[in-house]
Amino acid sequence: MKSFKKLAMFTMLASVMAFGTACSDGESNAEATNGSNETETQLEGSVVIDGSGTVYPFMAKMAENYMDKQEDVSVEVSRSGTSAGFKKFLVEDGTDYNDASRQIKDEEKAKAEELGIDVKEMKVALDGITIVINKENDWAKELTKEEIIDIFLAEGGKKKWSDVRPDFPAEEIKTYGPNENHGTYEFMFEKILEEKDLVEGINLQQDYATLVDLVSKDKNGIGFFGYGYYANNKDKLSAVNVDFGNGPVEPSLETIKEDGDYAPFTRPVFTYLNVNMAKEKPQVLDYAIFTMENAQDVAAETGFAPLSDQDIQSTLAELQELK
Repeated sequence: MKSFKKLAMFTMLASVMAFGTACSDGESNAEATNGSNETETQLEGSVVIDGSGTVYPFMAKMAENYMDKQEDVSVEVSRSGTSAGFKKFLVEDGTDYNDASRQIKDEEKAKAEELGIDVKEMKVALDGITIVINKENDWAKELTKEEIIDIFLAEGGKKKWSDVRPDFPAEEIKTYGPNENHGTYEFMFEKILEEKDLVEGINLQQDYATLVDLVSKDKNGIGFFGYGYYANNKDKLSAVNVDFGNGPVEPSLETIKEDGDYAPFTRPVFTYLNVNMAKEKPQVLDYAIFTMENAQDVAAETGFAPLSDQDIQSTLAELQELK
């Protein structure tokens, strides 16, 4: 009888051990399967971005944040300028994105159509054209919109500061700005100067850091570029408060709005997505969605006024449809 009980007990233990082993094997297999699925959905590869120097700080920060999340994706961000960037974007096997401080032009749309490239416009933030002066300039801290236009306009005839206002110094005005590769130049030329020639002798540069340096060393210098570059160089430059007709307005994240006090010098900034690439490479579409989900925070961090929730959600909905 005792032998029978021992045998029964041994059989039961063996069964339990076998069941446990089976469960363990099943869990291991499930974990292996799950691990395999995770590997299959893990994003990798590259995302290539070029274009606007104005948008560059925003996109460089966005790329850094994204690569912290997706370690196997390399996001390369360059800044050849809006127009130069479109030339790299609108070619076979071109860049995945082109950052732009202006909207795409009709001839660029035609080029995209010719190449069969489906282009998606993504508004990412708001920027304010900021007029900057040397720290030692204590006379031009407030100017009217008309005075600014006359300073930068060829037909304005303002060669000396005293030509702007009689009580200003009788010193030659030195003007500075970004060159024709930049959407900021085009916005100034097309929207603010209404396509009239810029003043003769204006010093136009490709690199914004160079512009900051030039104005910071020239007491009679006055230049223009996006608010972000001024915000990051307040120790070197002063911003002109602009009177649009209702008193001087300081450019800031609060006043830079499409319907705000600084509206005449406010513009949206963009990145343009090659939809063909987004459909071919999952990481390219994922980056677009990540950009819009984080656009408001990154804008505020990099000197841009954030978009509204409505603008963000509208673009996100359109991107989700590409999946």
